[in-house]
Parts: sequence; C-alpha cells; structure tokens
Amino acid sequence: MSSPVIIPFNSFIKIDRRKKEAIYMQIVYQFINAVKSNLLEDDDRLPGSRKISEELQVHRKTIVAAMSELQEQGWIETLPNIGSFVRNPELSPTQSKKTNAFQHPPEKAGFHFKKDFILDTPIEKQQEKLYFTDGTPDYRIIKSEELVRFYTSVIRRKNQSAPFLNAVNDSLLFRDQLSYYLNLTRGFHLSRDFLLPVAGLEQVHSILSRLLINTGDLVLVEELSYFLPNMIYSQAGAKMKTVPVDADGMNIDYIQNHYKPGQIRMVYINSTCQYPTTVRLSKKRKKQLLDLAEAYNFIVIEDDRDFEFSMIKNKKESLFRINGGNRIIYVGTFGRFLNPGFQMNFLIAPKDLLQEAAKYLNIFGKPDSMMEKALRELIHEGDIHRYQRKSKKVIAERKEMFAQLLNTHFKNNILFTIPQAGLAFWIRFNTSFSLTQLQKKAGEKGLFIPSICLYQNRSITALRLGFAHFNQQEMEEAVKVLGEAYWEVVE
Repeated sequence: MSSPVIIPFNSFIKIDRRKKEAIYMQIVYQFINAVKSNLLEDDDRLPGSRKISEELQVHRKTIVAAMSELQEQGWIETLPNIGSFVRNPELSPTQSKKTNAFQHPPEKAGFHFKKDFILDTPIEKQQEKLYFTDGTPDYRIIKSEELVRFYTSVIRRKNQSAPFLNAVNDSLLFRDQLSYYLNLTRGFHLSRDFLLPVAGLEQVHSILSRLLINTGDLVLVEELSYFLPNMIYSQAGAKMKTVPVDADGMNIDYIQNHYKPGQIRMVYINSTCQYPTTVRLSKKRKKQLLDLAEAYNFIVIEDDRDFEFSMIKNKKESLFRINGGNRIIYVGTFGRFLNPGFQMNFLIAPKDLLQEAAKYLNIFGKPDSMMEKALRELIHEGDIHRYQRKSKKVIAERKEMFAQLLNTHFKNNILFTIPQAGLAFWIRFNTSFSLTQLQKKAGEKGLFIPSICLYQNRSITALRLGFAHFNQQEMEEAVKVLGEAYWEVVE
C-alpha cells in the first residue's frame, strides 16, 4: 500500500463559512474535484481524520461526516485496520481495480428501447447574460415572497386530519373558486363540473390526445403554429395538416375549399393571439369556423393561454364564449404572470369528457393539493386581481418601449404590429438574409436568440421575440445588441 498523501488538504479545500452550504459538503465537493483534476489519484492513501481536521481547522466530526459521504458515493474505500484510499468511480474497470464503489451507467444502453424524433424539443440551453424568449413573463414583477405566504399559511394550518378526504373536498373548493374567477374575468357561466385543473400544458394536450385521437385522424393547425401540441398530437398518430394564416388569422375558406365533411377530426387554434404571428382571428372567421365545425362535424381545441396578457376588453372574444362549448374544448392558464410553481392550466369541456379526462391524472400527475389550497386563497382574498393589474400595467409599458426601441435600431427595415395580446412581437424583415448568421453574431456579442424564435423560408424572414421578461435596462441593451448584429450581417 502507498504512503499517506503528501499534498496538503488546505491547498485544494477552501472552506467558506459564509456559505449556507454545510462545511462537510463543501469538503466533499472539493475533494471530488481534486480527484477529477488528478490532484488526488486513484489508490492514494489518505491521512487520518484527526490530522485532516487539524490541517483544515474544523471539528473531527465534520471530517468523519465528509469521509462517510465520500465513501457512500464511491470516492473513498476504507479497509479495516489498514486505512482509507482514494477511489475514482469514473475510471473504467481496466483503469481501476475492481471495487464496490459506485459506477456510472454506460454512455449507450446495452438493450433496445424506442426512440421518438417527433418529441425532440427545440428548447436550447443558454449561457449568455442577455437572452430572448418566444414570449415569457418577468417573474420578478410579483415577488415570490408574497406568493409563498399563501402556501406557508396553508401548511401551518392545524386541521390536517383525514388527508385523503380533505384533498377531494379541497379540490372541489378550488374548482369553485377558479370557476368563479373565470366567470368574473372571462364572462363565462360555469360551474365546477365543467372545469378540470391540470398542472402542466403538456399534460393537458397529452390527455386530449388520448381521448380524441386515433391513428390517421386528420388534425388541422395554423401554417406556423406552436410546436408543443403539434408534436404531442403527431406522436399520438394524428395526420397533421397546415392551414394558411393572414392578417385575419386562420383562413377558414381554405379549409372549406380543400376538405370535405367528415374528413377532419380536429382543428387546433389560438384565436386570441396566434403563435407565432400574434394575429387575432377576426369576428367573421370565428363565425365561419364555428359554422364549419357544425357542418363538417369536427372538434375545435381553442388554446387561450394568452388571455391574461390581452389588452382586449371584450369578454365575448373567445370561440368558447360564442359557441357555449358545443364544439369547443377550451384550454386556458390561470396565473401565468405568477411564478411557474403557482400557475395552473385547465380544461373546459362537456362534463362526461372531463370525467374521463380526470382518470388520466392518475398517470400524468394530479395537481398539488396544497398548491390548490394556496391558489384558492389567492382568489378568495382578492390578491390575484391586484397582481394581474400590476402585471398588465408593467407589460403595457414594456410593450410600448420595445416597439420604440425596434423603430430606433432597425429604422424602416422591419415590419411589425404591436400585439393586442401575448408577450411577443412578430417581426418581419424587408430583405432576406441568414437568421442563423444573425443568431451567431448576436451570440458573440453576449445575446442569446433561441432557434424557436427564428422563422425563415423562401417567402419569409421573421423573428418572434418576447419582450416582457426584460426590465428597461435589459431591454435597451438587448435590442441595441440585436440591431448591431443585424447591421453587421446585412452590410
């Protein structure tokens, strides 16, 4: 066996007592880094815990705790009456002696499994300080500390007996409050029986795909549309076809001219703020679509998740509000301006369909009952209205500022309309150039533009750019950098 390691521990372990992280875990992480960087090598013998504690000037129990954690993770092997030795579990079996240390799984599985390219996500990781999105809120507007008090008050409540019975009752009470809020804000006339809260938007569309789609069913979507539901319905076996979009939204005449009654199973549409172009379905086309749904016998999935960011005051704008739910399944989001943990998606549909949909929550995950309690109180106490007013005011100001900055930095080289709803601008360039080059040039300048924001083909060069997540300083800097990158690419 080798002699004890002679490298001083204080040369690679620096303890910061100001950190909230436990001291023994600081030692663990830095020890592992030392092994990975070969400061400590496989089979090095370690000094005793007393000597290490004296060197690092910490209590011996702290070192014992760190050594125990390292041993459990496989970075140390202790042999009785002999000593403790460094083990690198990331080395291959040929590089290291066979031990009981934890080994990482292989890079490639040794067995067959299904691969689905339809479900590949276009979301990319970003490291730049400044970044665009396809339209997300600024979660700093409504402080998380304010929201947490609703959750903590629920947890501290003493009456927590009969948890399973309480969970059922609490869910019903939340649905009562949510239906009241939707009736008040969206002009609905709902009872809780026609409303199903669902935690995630992915879950909503996964459930609908199970209930409504058979292999080969024809689903129509807008020519440019949201990737998430498209890939879920495609994966379920639907045959996806696109319909052209213009300034009045989805072209309903196109549907009537290209399809026959009975051919279409479903139309998926965002009538308030089309993704990505932000256009609104005109009043005339809404009536056309509803009439055609009756005549052709198809379902309409209305995605209205941008309603809370709409500056349109008419509550009768939605297809569901016009139709009363006879042909419409309504998908919405509650509290999208809040921290993501406090948001809730929901379905509005016929009662029997929702009863069947609720069964799938056993597979896809039920909403957090404690969170439902907190959201119920958020509505009951009236704070949700205050938060929404505050959020809308800030978003309206940022929307105007973003439009001014675009005009300043791009002059007459772009076309856009200030959107009436949603959190993004649809920006079309007057000339064609490589958007990937723009993306690359902006990245070099510290601005990340995700690929989901880029739209380019033979007839269009456009960006969908979110504005609401920026404060004033961030927005000014981001648009300035984007403008500089643009001029460098086109000149």
